[in-house]
Amino acid sequence: MNTKQNRLLIFGSGVIGSVYALRFAQYGMNVTVLARGNRLDKLRRNGLLYNDKGTIKQISIKTIEKLEDDDIYDYIFVPVRYDQADSALTVIKNNQSKTIVTLTNTIGYDGWLEIVGDRLLPGFPGAGGDIKDNVLYAQFGSEKHQGTIFGEINGLVTERVKELAQLFETVDLHYEIQKDILAFHICHTALAIVNKHFYTNDGMVEVETAKSESILRKIAAEIKQNIHLVEQAGIPVIPPETKAMGELPDNDIISRYRQMLSNDFIIDVKLGNHAVNQKAEIMLLDEAFHKEMSQQ
Repeated sequence: MNTKQNRLLIFGSGVIGSVYALRFAQYGMNVTVLARGNRLDKLRRNGLLYNDKGTIKQISIKTIEKLEDDDIYDYIFVPVRYDQADSALTVIKNNQSKTIVTLTNTIGYDGWLEIVGDRLLPGFPGAGGDIKDNVLYAQFGSEKHQGTIFGEINGLVTERVKELAQLFETVDLHYEIQKDILAFHICHTALAIVNKHFYTNDGMVEVETAKSESILRKIAAEIKQNIHLVEQAGIPVIPPETKAMGELPDNDIISRYRQMLSNDFIIDVKLGNHAVNQKAEIMLLDEAFHKEMSQQ
């Protein structure tokens, strides 16, 4: 199969959507971005602006403002926040494309399946960063377990999974076919929701406050408690790095977070504009996670 002939749609032009669109475009893929409002205007006027090792570069990207039902793509990627996923999938519901790849946090798929059925292929993005002054500052993970994660809900390695893997190989992106994608999503959520401790009433804490003993001790305790809840529910704790995190002494978790928060890129991811915009998602996930664990 010649993956260069695939028609790819990125549904959304935030950080994650933009970084995938950039990579696909750089490799000559037939990629289109669905964008709206000011972001759409900027993409049409200036192209996609991105930071490349300190130099601001530009690449032209095809854009659409509305997805027609008969506008068929081989893959529609949906890199939106958890709190936006239902509405995004509802927009796609009547489109005839056969595979819809969600690249976001979740703790279950029932609601999504009701909207788009078995076209759903759940995944998780292998990238992070920020958009500042309309310029993309983002990067992909450099190792397999930091790559794009995806897999069928039933764990089978289907043809569309193999073809998606081939697509990522063609554009030189790390990926992992996850045979228990639900367990992965629940475990990732267990770690992601501790970021709620970085929020203030009107934004994010400063870097030095984020590195403080009081905040990081809460984070360490909650990470261990959340992973314990997953284990108690009989859900496999994956990947191994997540399981290991739950077994570390609190001081080691604190030290690890302090080290992460000394890296400018990680600071952008955890405390930047993108993180501020994630507040609704994190709070909703936190509620959903604890509700789900209490029912197990």
